[in-house]
Amino acid sequence: MVKKIAVIGAGNRGKDVYGNLIKENDNLKISAVAEPQKARREELAQTHNIPPKKQFKNWEDLLYEERLADAVIISTGDKLHFNPLKIALEKGYKVLCEKPITDNFEELNILNNKYNNYTDKVMVSHVLRYTPFFNRIKELLSSKLIGDVRFINLIENIGFFHYAHSYVRGNWRNKNIGAPIILAKSCHDLDILYWLLESKVKRVYSDSSDRYFNKSNDPLNAGQRCLKCEIESSCPYSAKKIYLREENGWPVSVITDDLSYEGRIEALRKSNYGKCVYKSDNDQLDVQSLLLKYENGISAHLSLTAFSDEMTRKINIFGTHGEIIGDLDKGIIEVRPFLSDNKTIEIGYKGGHAGGDEKLIEAFEQFLYTDQRKNESDLMSALESHFVALAAEKSRLNNNAVNLDEFRG
Repeated sequence: MVKKIAVIGAGNRGKDVYGNLIKENDNLKISAVAEPQKARREELAQTHNIPPKKQFKNWEDLLYEERLADAVIISTGDKLHFNPLKIALEKGYKVLCEKPITDNFEELNILNNKYNNYTDKVMVSHVLRYTPFFNRIKELLSSKLIGDVRFINLIENIGFFHYAHSYVRGNWRNKNIGAPIILAKSCHDLDILYWLLESKVKRVYSDSSDRYFNKSNDPLNAGQRCLKCEIESSCPYSAKKIYLREENGWPVSVITDDLSYEGRIEALRKSNYGKCVYKSDNDQLDVQSLLLKYENGISAHLSLTAFSDEMTRKINIFGTHGEIIGDLDKGIIEVRPFLSDNKTIEIGYKGGHAGGDEKLIEAFEQFLYTDQRKNESDLMSALESHFVALAAEKSRLNNNAVNLDEFRG
């Protein structure tokens, strides 16, 4: 029997990513939607043949009804996951929740202490666990080909245009509307380190560079908006360069529902997406680093940077008998054992997040039919990356290391 899913939040993830993947899956069907923006709600409803009585303006109305589906996908904004997650679980739904679950410490503790009995009813969209790339690395570590892991260096190359789009102009540009970037963006990375090392963090120290995208770095003769700017042609962060391309997929697809050239021009004229990157209301960090000590004695270094040409993750794993070097976007893993020949592994994938999006929905299907969660992406497991991210923020602000047991406690 086809499993029915209610989608709360019909934005890029809910409508375009999950919606399209579920549309292609014969065993899953979106049967209800809650979305405040009428155009997005109606588009998803039309695509999936959702009747009017199962279309809602807000999540409260959807969850007020008796159960409308077997599961709920929560893909609202960062600060709007916690309450629908609680109520959906209490109503008996299985849940796929977008990350971060919450950026509020008290809410994390509520989930950790009062909703731990629901842990096996939740999958969290830590998609890196589902990528063929990191699954292969997990296999290599389990095989002990490089011996015991001693140190991992993981760097997240956000990509200069991605950072400008999401964290300077977009929905994650400041901590009033989105979580701190170490949680909003890099809880993926904290989660993958937890999954690879199979150990919780014991201690974290974090530091950052001064923010670049602010008025103190505003170039001479830069305009308030990119449509009227004397130096636009020499600016890599120009909204014209990012959004007026021939392609209208992400990130162009999220700036307006009218993707015609005229519609995009209008969006750059009126919305935040057309503002100069040096004159926005952003406050997110663009360079941050974490030094992590795990309970099993292993150390790791995680860093993120806005200033990269590529959008990828690069990982170096140093073991007692060799090392592994990997590039997620390129799908290349180099294995360098100390006592045997090096080898290069090429990982094929299709779809977003290096194939993670497609594999996540496949795992969600398995979860709905069998109760089995591939890679154990449950609620309690997902909370670990959130606690570490918030501890890292405390460390950065106080300029000292934070003990995670004391922080959680």
